[in-house]
Amino acid sequence: MRAPMTIRGHGEHLSFGVRPSGDGSLEGRRGCIEVVCGSMFSGKTEELIRRIKRARLARQRVLLFKPRIDNRYDDVKVVSHEGLKAEATAVASSAELLSFVDVATAQVVGIDESQFFDDGILDVAESLANAGIRVILAGLDQDYRGRPFGPMPALMSIAEYVTKLHAVCNRCGAEACRSQRLIGTEGQLFVGGAADYEPRCRRCFVPGVVDG
Repeated sequence: MRAPMTIRGHGEHLSFGVRPSGDGSLEGRRGCIEVVCGSMFSGKTEELIRRIKRARLARQRVLLFKPRIDNRYDDVKVVSHEGLKAEATAVASSAELLSFVDVATAQVVGIDESQFFDDGILDVAESLANAGIRVILAGLDQDYRGRPFGPMPALMSIAEYVTKLHAVCNRCGAEACRSQRLIGTEGQLFVGGAADYEPRCRRCFVPGVVDG
């Protein structure tokens, strides 16, 4: 009788049974794609940093990336709204990201603010996972209009593990799943912070831009 599959509710895979071969390379690597998504202020970057830290504690070879457009807190670090930081490489495109990865040695690749990447990030994530690398992508699943954001829906569909986090609605205290834009700027690619956005639930959310 086949043993039942273990379900990991937190959507995280730390070990893949990797063993070194005689020439120092890695055998038996089993890649996967993990997506951490949610609204702003839901803890996506904190969760990404936590998983990266655990992988490093496990002595895995880790690479962390961020889109160059996101320089709110630091040009070369992934920084959460709560101030947690991790060294990262800022890149302008999915192709540039891929150029930094040595698939023969990398074991874990983390990508923050994945919604800002071009659609090529799907092929990059797939190729890395197929090469035996664990790929962890964090990003907003909805934009300020409450619509699917960039490549995130497609990334969620190809991922083995999806973790959706929630913030607390700034208006009523319920679970927040959407990001309310507070300033009169249109367009998806606007990078802002606490003065520009607030988390809201479905009931309190107003699609588009509101004044406070």
